[in-house]
Amino acid sequence: MSKARIDDRFAELKREGRAAFVPYVMAGDPDAATALAILKGLPAAGADLIEVGFPFSDPVAEGPPIQRAAQRALAKGMTLTGVLALVRAFREQDQTTPVILMGYANPLIGWGYKAFARDAAEAGVDGLIVVDIPPEEAGPLADALDAAELSLIRLATPTTDDHRLKTVVRRTSGFVYYVSVAGVTGVKEADAAMVAPAVARVRAASGLPVAVGFGIKTPERAAAIAQVADAVVVGSALVDEVAKAVEMNEDVTAAVLSKVESLAKAVRFARTGLTV
Repeated sequence: MSKARIDDRFAELKREGRAAFVPYVMAGDPDAATALAILKGLPAAGADLIEVGFPFSDPVAEGPPIQRAAQRALAKGMTLTGVLALVRAFREQDQTTPVILMGYANPLIGWGYKAFARDAAEAGVDGLIVVDIPPEEAGPLADALDAAELSLIRLATPTTDDHRLKTVVRRTSGFVYYVSVAGVTGVKEADAAMVAPAVARVRAASGLPVAVGFGIKTPERAAAIAQVADAVVVGSALVDEVAKAVEMNEDVTAAVLSKVESLAKAVRFARTGLTV
């Protein structure tokens, strides 16, 4: 299914007149078994697509919450092989929810682009976001993903001008991820009034849905972004729930899925005027 799963999901949401809710979770955080339980529970909690981070020791685009999540996952032995195993286990019960892997180039280079694309597709991955490969250097990765019918999803930012945007969206498929604030994840807050014209510009340049992430932590903020974007991505707020539940010796899965449910409801009803 691969690329088709992403396209089908956005087409379905467009018919319903609503934005997608996209939770980000770190594979292996706080451990593999709990991460799988969270992953399996996300669709029922309201996830329309899912981003799964693969842990890396030097996640340069991430703020402290996701850095710590990566460290927890690595400390428990999570590897890229383990990430694909999580996705494969998720696919045993869910064949429709798109799964996007998000991470960094170093582990992929070690695996080999062609081999990884093939193995990711076999596991049930639909697309890939690689934060630290610029478009000018992404040809070999894009070729490998195209051959495996996986989407390469690129990032646009507030500093991406119109000329640069043409390069960014070339060979992008599925959707474009718009980073709503300059800087790393989990630090600043997204402003819907400032995001709206940028989303329109990226959508016009790419012809693709635009997902907005970074700086979205509350249902209220998520609902505001859902009124102007095609998808809302929340990550740091969810990995914070993992950390808090671990610290308090609480049920991590229940805590994360409860947070997902509140955010997903806010996104689902954002354009209807209904309260949740």
